[in-house]
Amino acid sequence: MRLGLTGNVLKVHFKALTIVTAMLCTQSAVAETYSSPQSSLTRESLQETPVLSSSVYSGELPPVFERLPLAPFVVKQTHDWEPGKHGGSIRSLIAKSKDVRLFSVYGYARLIGYTPELGFTVDILDKLEVEEGRIFTLTLRKGHKWSDGHPFTSEDFRYFWEEVANDSNLRPFGPPAELVIEGQAPTVEIIDEITIRYSWPIPNPFFLPRLAATRPLYLFQPAHYMKKFHAKYVNNDELDEVVKKADARNWVQLHNRRARQYKFTNTKLPTLQPWVNTVKPPSTRFIGKRNPFYHRVDEFGLQLPYADEMILAVAGGGLIPAKVGSGDSDMQSRGLSFSDYTFLKGNDEQNGYLVRLWKTVRGSHFALYPNLNANDTEWRKLNRDKRFRHALSLGINRHELNQVLYYGLGLEGNNNVLPDSSLYKEDYFKRWAQYDLTKANELLDDIGLTDRDEDGLRLLSDGRPMKIIVETAGESSEEVDTLELISDSWLKLGIKLYPKPSQREVLRNRIFAGETNISLWYGNLNALLTPHSAPEEFAPRLQQSFQWPKWGQHIETKGNAGEAVDLEAAQQLNDLYTMWLRAKSTEEKSAIWNRILLINAEETFTIGLVAEIPQPIVLSSKLRNVPEEGFYNWEPGALMGVYKPDGFWFED
Repeated sequence: MRLGLTGNVLKVHFKALTIVTAMLCTQSAVAETYSSPQSSLTRESLQETPVLSSSVYSGELPPVFERLPLAPFVVKQTHDWEPGKHGGSIRSLIAKSKDVRLFSVYGYARLIGYTPELGFTVDILDKLEVEEGRIFTLTLRKGHKWSDGHPFTSEDFRYFWEEVANDSNLRPFGPPAELVIEGQAPTVEIIDEITIRYSWPIPNPFFLPRLAATRPLYLFQPAHYMKKFHAKYVNNDELDEVVKKADARNWVQLHNRRARQYKFTNTKLPTLQPWVNTVKPPSTRFIGKRNPFYHRVDEFGLQLPYADEMILAVAGGGLIPAKVGSGDSDMQSRGLSFSDYTFLKGNDEQNGYLVRLWKTVRGSHFALYPNLNANDTEWRKLNRDKRFRHALSLGINRHELNQVLYYGLGLEGNNNVLPDSSLYKEDYFKRWAQYDLTKANELLDDIGLTDRDEDGLRLLSDGRPMKIIVETAGESSEEVDTLELISDSWLKLGIKLYPKPSQREVLRNRIFAGETNISLWYGNLNALLTPHSAPEEFAPRLQQSFQWPKWGQHIETKGNAGEAVDLEAAQQLNDLYTMWLRAKSTEEKSAIWNRILLINAEETFTIGLVAEIPQPIVLSSKLRNVPEEGFYNWEPGALMGVYKPDGFWFED
């Protein structure tokens, strides 16, 4: 067993990191450029989309070479992606009408987006230049157009910045928070028709991840359309009439309703996504028609998307597995869980679909969260003693959990980063995560928990037996099964576990108030981290981090609520977080991340169990270009969006 780092050793490592960081800051080249690859595609090699041919012939639409940007985004063939053909409708099921937003999620057209390897790549942009992590120069594609054929230019960025983000009527609290770093909003320069520059006095590490997000930061609005609802551009009487007709309170409410690019609720709002919603919600069936001016093509000159339509049909959440098993979906992941796998496999051949299993990428499917801010002084003291956290972790038989609940398909370890992350180290993922009852008992004895009652339960220093109530949201039988298996092994340590399910909001409020001692919740949202990923989940920055909610609240409220951090290792994480914010290069960020992950692994602030639980992905047996293997995550990843469904096509 590896011995824990002492506070002095941690200090030495922290000082060493400071020196390394200072050295990295002196590097002269702190600039990165993302640009579209060169293509030999010519105007003559572009092919007209069959379903649009009649509209082109009648003059309703211009020909394809006039609809595309001068330099479109060219998708090239790879080992798991091949050029396809046009036609067909991709059907998918949604649980609620509001999930019409999946047109944006699955479309995943972004200024800059993630690759499946979670690197950044330009998409809507033709080029992006980053200097010192604080100056971002965006270059648009010449000739790019909105879905209604109107030019997409820097005017759309100017309109958003000047007439929306800085209009006190539309945004009383100013520009989006992601654009404000340490109280500093960016300087925005409209350089020419296709060039825009955002610059801050200090690095903004959130800018690129937010542009690439599942729900992205929109820096633009279709100015030619939105000006019709803005008081600056429309006569008062005329605008009042439009507001009245729309049954809105005022022009501000109307403008905000009309501008919902992500929600996809306004069928008249021009978009840059591959499919355009044609059905106004609420509805039970939404039809997305192809965007004739979409900016991506394949290397043989076919404009994407391949599928003419994407159809989202509403089915109650509980009905989705049954309807998918009947063949009612061509592409489904939402509404399915690993427990549905056996049923789905039993009907695949009969109903013409395939079932694939992709890896989920949370730090752990479920994790235990000792509350370091618990109100109970005895439990707070124990939870803050890393020997206690180590003992609890060593007392869990993760292999048994994996075999019994997930057929051995999961990955046993900490709530840390996963092997597919460039930051992964096996030592961090496995540290204090083996099943070792002997060592766990020794640690508990070392703490001084040596007295036991007549039932063999250890006694707290105030004489109470060690009965741990682990609170959960009670949303699945998996949670109960997980805690029952842990209970069996913890009893061998002299600890009795009692699960306590409640409603999600009730659980959160109890954790925030310090009324829980330990809770069971999902692991970190994203464990496919890169140096550019924000380390918020690994430092006491958020109230939503259930291991230190009051510390996070203190940060979020700028000291007006919660509690100040008073644990050395946790404060070191906050210091590292601040250093990461100011880092100017990938190398610098990577070095800081390494220290953050080491401290989390050694301290075991959260207790991970099993990760990479397979997610069923159900596909029509005729649908092509969907990877055999993939990762499944909301952020980053946009569910299947990172694999570009606009490139999926039907064989027949």
